[in-house]
Amino acid sequence: MNPVSACIITRDEEAHIAECIATLGFADEILVVDSLSRDRTVEIARQGGARVLEQEFLGHVRQKQLAVERAAHDWVFCIDADERVSAELAAEIARVLAAPDAAGYEVARHTFYLGRYIDHGGWWPEWRLRLFDRRLGGWCGTDPHDHVRVEGRVLRLTGELSHYNYRDLSHHLQKIDSYSSIIAERRELQGERFSLFRLVTRPPLRFLRMYLLKGGFRDGLRGFLVAWMGAFYVFMKYAKLWERDSVAARREE
Repeated sequence: MNPVSACIITRDEEAHIAECIATLGFADEILVVDSLSRDRTVEIARQGGARVLEQEFLGHVRQKQLAVERAAHDWVFCIDADERVSAELAAEIARVLAAPDAAGYEVARHTFYLGRYIDHGGWWPEWRLRLFDRRLGGWCGTDPHDHVRVEGRVLRLTGELSHYNYRDLSHHLQKIDSYSSIIAERRELQGERFSLFRLVTRPPLRFLRMYLLKGGFRDGLRGFLVAWMGAFYVFMKYAKLWERDSVAARREE
């Protein structure tokens, strides 16, 4: 089998990192790039057999690409601390690495939310390119929405990647607050101006797409909450862009 490095970026992930590492038995190396955690993340990672590098956070794309570049092997499997590799997926990864016939492989991510897995609303299956030959690609995109791009064929693997992204509704709101701020700042720097039309129309359109078109209603109240949170995220991106525009306008007066 071609040797593979499992790459994880972390910050204050002591609640997740041990379980994540425990599912990576197929990897020849586990590399954790930690963003100066204030909890026991580094200690737990090392106890689990990971090699740990400490690096101040550079942004989602740059931090993940740094982990790929510092890995010991050309084949890398990138995983977040709040994700778990199923036994079926681990076996499939080992199988394809014996004789890779693609530049990269996508895995299906299944998110666990408020006590159960979400099967609709655009949350399942979430195909993510996570296993790839770093000589043929790497991380790209704009923070916080990063993704992998490779030159060559991309195939899909069987088996699930479980995702435990949100502890509760408060945690979900915290992430919306953080991510929407990042996006609003980036859009302002790129010269985008606030649009009242988008603020009014984009959030309800996101809700309708997730809840009706993507079948979120099939997940009951959880599906409603997922769609509503998705709409609120869109709303906050445009509201915060308005806020930044308003502050800039007051400074110019």
